Amino acid sequence: MKILQISFHTAPFGSAGKYDSGGLNIYVEKISDQLSKNNFVTVVTAEKAESFVKGNLEFKSLNLFDKDLSVEDKEIHLKEFINKLYESVDPESFDLKHALAKKHNVAFENIIVGEGIDGLLGYLVRLFVEQGDNVVTTDGAYPTFNYHVEGFGGQLHKVPFKDDTEDLDNLLNKVIETKAKLLYISNPNNPMGTINSVNDINNLIEYLPTETLLCLDEAYIDFVPTELIPDISINKSNVIRMRTFSKAYGMAGARVGYGIAAKDLILNFEKVRNHFGMSRIAQVGALVSINDNKFINDVISKVESSKGRIAKIALANNCKVIKSFTNFVAIDCCENADYAKKVLESLIQQGVFVRMPYSFPQNRCIRVTAGLDKDIDLFEKAFPIALTESK
Repeated sequence: MKILQISFHTAPFGSAGKYDSGGLNIYVEKISDQLSKNNFVTVVTAEKAESFVKGNLEFKSLNLFDKDLSVEDKEIHLKEFINKLYESVDPESFDLKHALAKKHNVAFENIIVGEGIDGLLGYLVRLFVEQGDNVVTTDGAYPTFNYHVEGFGGQLHKVPFKDDTEDLDNLLNKVIETKAKLLYISNPNNPMGTINSVNDINNLIEYLPTETLLCLDEAYIDFVPTELIPDISINKSNVIRMRTFSKAYGMAGARVGYGIAAKDLILNFEKVRNHFGMSRIAQVGALVSINDNKFINDVISKVESSKGRIAKIALANNCKVIKSFTNFVAIDCCENADYAKKVLESLIQQGVFVRMPYSFPQNRCIRVTAGLDKDIDLFEKAFPIALTESK
């Protein structure tokens, strides 16, 4: 794999590796050289990039990705790329928003782009939750949402999972009981990986009070078969769907998330969002990735294969498996939370990092993310040892 690294700091073409070139640029060249010796990456810094293009390519188009990784008929011009980085960010994420609108068959004005779903959740809560406002979520669901609500003075009301799935009926009842401003649901959910049916989601939306906004977190939706994804009208004024490039696209570090909602709802984000929060590199990366169906299909296939192996390992060790529609598998250790925690700690001590839910009764489980064969080999060896040590 070749990675083009362009670094700009105090000067547009400061000498890489020199102390007068500013901040993080100091060690770029040295680190790059070390990586290159291992045939891991090929790195081009700002100064080198300029001379490289002048020397042989005369600013003709240069594909920044290997042929088998690039999107068909997609070229990125190195000079144009450098100039865009140096000029500034695009505060509107113009090209990316248009591409997303086309992908989802909605208007440009129906899309908001932000610094991952986490960043968008913060903006959403800031917009709609005031001191003392009631907010409903599932007990044990994604905790970062809760941090935002508590930070802005909202009152959280949590509903337990039902059969390891978010309980939409009781969530709706709690919304009506508390007159909640905001309802948060993740589908598929984190941390169990389960999914609510299309019919159940549609029924929830139909009976949801108009004064309550539903935030439907679909971070893992790329792993879900198309027929299990609800088709929600873009004109539904009290629903926003959030998606990300962090999971199937493998761009978690780039922090690219987006929301899909009615135009008036999206327009509200202009009041609070960080207009310069999305870097050019993140926008370009997402734009290149968005239509790379070959890559996404390959990732999904490998994830499904890996989840299958994880499930077999769990069953072979007399544990249960929660059916997952994400890129991880929740394994029921068939004991209590203390036992599951010991299993987790033993795995970590053996060099295998896993997670576990934090609320009862889901904390009887550990959560294992899909990985390469060599990673799952390590888990297969370590898991029975962890189970034995934890007795």
